[in-house]
Amino acid sequence: MSGKYAFSQTLKEVRFLFCQTAEHSGPTSRSFLARAYPTMKKNNPHTPIMLREAAGTQPRVYARYEFGKEKSESLAGLSDKEIEDKVTGLVKTGI
Repeated sequence: MSGKYAFSQTLKEVRFLFCQTAEHSGPTSRSFLARAYPTMKKNNPHTPIMLREAAGTQPRVYARYEFGKEKSESLAGLSDKEIEDKVTGLVKTGI
């Protein structure tokens, strides 16, 4: 799992937005982040990984790269494995 979260050199920040209480954010907030956050932070101590909770927010992940370029992916309705695949794709690709 640690190799999956070796971030691209051009990645400057990762943000997860979700609703902590809603069911549509359940896999994002409770399962995936509880499991993957410590590994991501350990392997990338200097890259900010932000978790933003807001009532009614659909789960999304944003990746900010050099020169202010951003990509985002919706995480609504995805399984833990599908979320992992989306996040891995964002953090490994540079713009």
